Amino acid sequence: MTGSDLPPPVEHHVQSTVRGPGEGGVVVGLAAAIVAVTDGDPRILVVHGDEGDALPAGPFRPEAHRTLEIGLRAWVTAQTRLPLGYVEQLYTFADRGRDPREWQGGPRIVSIGYLALVREAVPPAGTEAGWRSWYDLFPWEDRRAGVPPVVRDFIRPKLEAWVAAAASAERIRRRARVDLAFGPGDGAAEAVDWHDEMVLERYELLYEAGLVAEAVRDRSFGVAAAPGGGSDGGVPAMGRAMAFDHRRILATAIGRIRGKLAYRPLVFELMPPVFTLTGLQTAVEALAGRGLHKQNFRRLVLQAGLVEPTGRMTNETGGRPAELHAFREDVMRERGGAGLRLPGRR
Repeated sequence: MTGSDLPPPVEHHVQSTVRGPGEGGVVVGLAAAIVAVTDGDPRILVVHGDEGDALPAGPFRPEAHRTLEIGLRAWVTAQTRLPLGYVEQLYTFADRGRDPREWQGGPRIVSIGYLALVREAVPPAGTEAGWRSWYDLFPWEDRRAGVPPVVRDFIRPKLEAWVAAAASAERIRRRARVDLAFGPGDGAAEAVDWHDEMVLERYELLYEAGLVAEAVRDRSFGVAAAPGGGSDGGVPAMGRAMAFDHRRILATAIGRIRGKLAYRPLVFELMPPVFTLTGLQTAVEALAGRGLHKQNFRRLVLQAGLVEPTGRMTNETGGRPAELHAFREDVMRERGGAGLRLPGRR
């Protein structure tokens, strides 16, 4: 199967189902946010297409797919030739206008999003798949080195203008949303009031304010967005856009991962069989988007009993030899899933 033969994402199958304006029907699609962590960088697997980067996706075909998950795995294999391990269902996305062709009489696309955790592998030649850092798509979410410049220099001023442009009642609503999503913006309080898991809420706020490329694109197709936001000239600072609403699906996945770090050890799905505690902390920081206090992190990991020393050492850390650890699967089974209660920042 060559790259040109690979099945495109679900939205690219729309034209074959269109029956005319107002008669488009409904297409059920399956989309996968496939996440890995490599060298301290959270990565997302995308498929390059005419509409830009998209998540691996395809239509659910009842005659061929016994279950939704079987259908998802089939499309991912066809488009990336990479196997999936851990998979969980995220959410059903059915907003009107998710595919712009719906406005020309195409079908409503109802996509069921999934989250998959893997260890990064290079997609074979002949596919259109590749890996990207999720912070290339959401630069405002990476706070490992403090508040990102894009928040201070671009997002804050634009959101303040967006709030000020509204009438009084709407201004109160906007003010509350901005403060909840990004904090009140007064330095120290901003760091304290940042909620790691509110990735979708922040993206939807930026979309409504017209500060991401998808909002500018969708307005041209008649999708509603609030006035008073950004302009085309400011959008490039806001990360790479994705096809359709796939950045929204990815935001949902990142929020799910961050929320689950506290009560399910899903980070171990992304780790090699043996690892150092420093490597584990680096991976958790990459997913959470913030730095963690080293000694507190180690104490919490060891007290939770999720890892055990292997008795082996490694010199690959660049410093003195570090002990290798492994995940204790028996603890996971016994406790039904215990997470990593993240300590405070450095």
